[in-house]
Amino acid sequence: MKILHTADWHIGKILHKHPLQDQLKMFFDWLYKVIEQESIDLLLVSGDVFDLANPSAKDRELYYSFLTRLSGLKLQVIITGGNHDSVGFLNAPKDLLNELNITVIGGATEALEDELVEVGDQNDKPELIVAAVPFLRDKDLRNRETDEQYENRTEAIREGIKKHYADLAEVYQTQYPDTPALAMGHLYTIGADPSDSERDIHIGNAAAVDASAFPEAFGYVALGHIHRPQVIGKNEYIRYSGSPIALSFSEKNDHKCVLIVNLENGQLNSPQVLPVPAFRELKKFTGTLTEVRQKLDAYQPEFALQSFVEIEVQEEVFSSVMISEVEDLKTEYAHNERFTILKSKTTFRSGAKDTADLFHEGENIEDLTPTEVFAKRVESEELDSQTESLLKEAYQELLESVQQEGEL
Repeated sequence: MKILHTADWHIGKILHKHPLQDQLKMFFDWLYKVIEQESIDLLLVSGDVFDLANPSAKDRELYYSFLTRLSGLKLQVIITGGNHDSVGFLNAPKDLLNELNITVIGGATEALEDELVEVGDQNDKPELIVAAVPFLRDKDLRNRETDEQYENRTEAIREGIKKHYADLAEVYQTQYPDTPALAMGHLYTIGADPSDSERDIHIGNAAAVDASAFPEAFGYVALGHIHRPQVIGKNEYIRYSGSPIALSFSEKNDHKCVLIVNLENGQLNSPQVLPVPAFRELKKFTGTLTEVRQKLDAYQPEFALQSFVEIEVQEEVFSSVMISEVEDLKTEYAHNERFTILKSKTTFRSGAKDTADLFHEGENIEDLTPTEVFAKRVESEELDSQTESLLKEAYQELLESVQQEGEL
């Protein structure tokens, strides 16, 4: 049996007001080919299928159209809910999806054994058991609390997660003693390296569990929630697949992947990392305004989709005019075909002076007119005479306009 592990699709994700649906479409096309060419028998999706609890019609269409395509292959699919997903929304079509050999477990089940999913069938016996554990919300853990008392809520959540997996392992070993098993999960683990795009879960991730939370009965643990692919606890059988596309600029250098695990002779083999091709580049350019402009002019994207760009202009001395010029730069490149500037930042090594620093000793702001205060502020900018004159004229017009309105 060949198993493919992916997670954190985040269908509907918008990065700085720009949707990522075109990237996900390309990923789904690629994933379908991989499943077909690699003869994948089981697809695991470990949570955060959607980015929002109530996805748009377009996002729902993308999800269901991909699942419908998969129905043409001899494939079993197991989807669990994440912290971004609506339990009700994911579970709503589960009976219909069951007919397509797709099992959906949007949230913790009332009966614990319902999270154990049988996979494959040889002589009326399953080949593999999957502990399909979704994101465990506080209320799910409280529903299964024991009489044991913990020092604080964080510890109670952490121990509740561990107990959930331990109880599942016990049920599995009782009901399927001779069948291999793996587990799924959507949570934060100790030592995981997050990016900027994960939302905090369980008290700001303070209730993170360590690798020992997953019983040895599970030969592989397919995790979701952290968007960077990584191994946990130096155990190559406990892994985050990561998100298939970059969901923030902090992930711009990440190598996205899916994981393939083989079940042979009752044993789950070491996972194979299969890189996901890049469909769009997230790029950052840093330097003076002149340097950033030169880099933008020279930049040639490598991938199919228009690049998303972040710029950081770094200048020596604070200047409000420079801030305005950065905005002009963004407008200038607003309609080019190579990239879209999504983020910009302007920093100065010598920051703006506080207004109090503009006055000599013994000189008070109360003794000056608004025009005199503004003149001192403009003079501190070290502008050319023409720009200084224009600013003073503009200020005077605004001041007179305000004064006239006050008289009405």
